[in-house]
Amino acid sequence: MGKTMNWQERSATSHYQTALAIQHELQAGHVDEANIGMQELIDALARSERRALRSQLIRLMVHVIKWLSQPEHRSRSWAATIRSARAEIKDIQEETPSLTDEVVKRMWDTCFELAKEQAEGEMNQETAVAGLSWEEVFDAKYRA
Repeated sequence: MGKTMNWQERSATSHYQTALAIQHELQAGHVDEANIGMQELIDALARSERRALRSQLIRLMVHVIKWLSQPEHRSRSWAATIRSARAEIKDIQEETPSLTDEVVKRMWDTCFELAKEQAEGEMNQETAVAGLSWEEVFDAKYRA
């Protein structure tokens, strides 16, 4: 067997290049090395999906906070963004079943704090919204 590859570094830089390196290891008969690479690739893909989920949750929360804070500025665009972010989250969860509602609940407080900060920056004012419920974020109907 050749030199051991830094699979963590490789998978953090390019999923495609990692897959090619795994293929190369398999073709060379280095099954153990390929298995290590495969596990790192799986872990990297999971981290990527988690980041996407977090990003969409923050996007969703930002718009709900703005909706609740500035009723005079409500628009179809805000409502569409809320629906779009909900759909993206649902798609991510369907494609990555390990990203359950429980995972969302564990990242909730951190995402809310980031969303609140972002919303206040976009609104150029502080908000009285001190928290968001699951119902407000995922179930309430928003129509302008």
